[in-house]
Amino acid sequence: MTRHDVPLGGRIRRFRDGVMTQQDLATAAGVSVDLVRKLEQGRRNTASVASLHQIARALDVPLGDLIGPARMPEQAPAEGVAALRFAVANVDDLTGESEAGEPLSLAEAERELTYLWGTYWSGKYDRLTALLPPALASLRATARATGSPRASELVAQGFWAAGSTLIHLHQSDAAYIALRHAIELAGYGNDQLLAAALRGSMAWQLLTAGRFTESEAVALRMAERVEPSGESFFPHLSTYGSLIVTAATAAARRGNRAQARSLIDTSAEVAHRIGGDRDDYNSVFGPSQVAMQSVDVNVQTGEYGQALESARIMPHNAAGLPIAARARHLTDRALAHSRLGHHEQASTLVLTAEQMAPEWAKRQQLLKSVTRDLLRGSRTRDPRLRNLADRLNVT
Repeated sequence: MTRHDVPLGGRIRRFRDGVMTQQDLATAAGVSVDLVRKLEQGRRNTASVASLHQIARALDVPLGDLIGPARMPEQAPAEGVAALRFAVANVDDLTGESEAGEPLSLAEAERELTYLWGTYWSGKYDRLTALLPPALASLRATARATGSPRASELVAQGFWAAGSTLIHLHQSDAAYIALRHAIELAGYGNDQLLAAALRGSMAWQLLTAGRFTESEAVALRMAERVEPSGESFFPHLSTYGSLIVTAATAAARRGNRAQARSLIDTSAEVAHRIGGDRDDYNSVFGPSQVAMQSVDVNVQTGEYGQALESARIMPHNAAGLPIAARARHLTDRALAHSRLGHHEQASTLVLTAEQMAPEWAKRQQLLKSVTRDLLRGSRTRDPRLRNLADRLNVT
């Protein structure tokens, strides 16, 4: 067995050995000694994200070292992705087996989801793929233990994070299963805006699958159901605005420029009512998101000059967007510059996007396509661009 093949419990034992006892580790980490013992003995192979963080901190090692690179898709693609696929298609309820999972308090589950979504929006899919299977097991155990509507909503958000990650890993079938589970689980809760946001995510998945007409229809149907009237609180407005901007993107991709522009204008009015960028229901919406999607819509409809003009309205240099979204915005701008023959500007933007979110970049076909086009240009001799192409495996 190589060093990378050592299971989680073996790594804990190796880091702990000679430094602290199992009880010392449990006390320092704020977890039960029974959990530490079962992990080291191989009777438990998973723990919650919160517990893993606490154990890593107590051992004074990075979380990635504790989890182990063999579980990361960068090192072992089949293992990492397969584990996540199995997690979203769990059949323990059919086999009668008891799923291993550590129940959390609702507050702990909320903190766990905050970390998972933060990891997602940072574009760190390798780490997220390793963390999601145990997280889903813990969230499901929490729902079984409490039976509360809020717990169902939290499990729904866990499946949502899994589905969104699987889309980036090009596992569209498993992503669809995860999002369908999320929508079903949200139905047991009381949060209608969460149910609406999940349908917006389904519309986005349909968009990535090339099902543009269906994507637009799903987003608009939900938007009609939650359209604000009169005075509305900000989460309501941002959820509605996110649905509209998704529909605009779908309309642009199916070639309906007039519809796309009309929807972008509507989303801009909503963003103006909010007055700033917000992060509600694991999605950012506000002036920055509208500016980003305005660029995307113009790129998709072939209006590259207008795309660059739209980029000028981006507030605070896109600081209101998460890292992965900012990198995507730079890539859209790079495509516009490339198509207009601005090779140096385009090269700078793709290099910046990759530097900003290297894990995200490895899985982005648009970034690879722009880089490939730039390499074919007679004026692109920058060795940094060729090095980027090597890192992205672009020929």
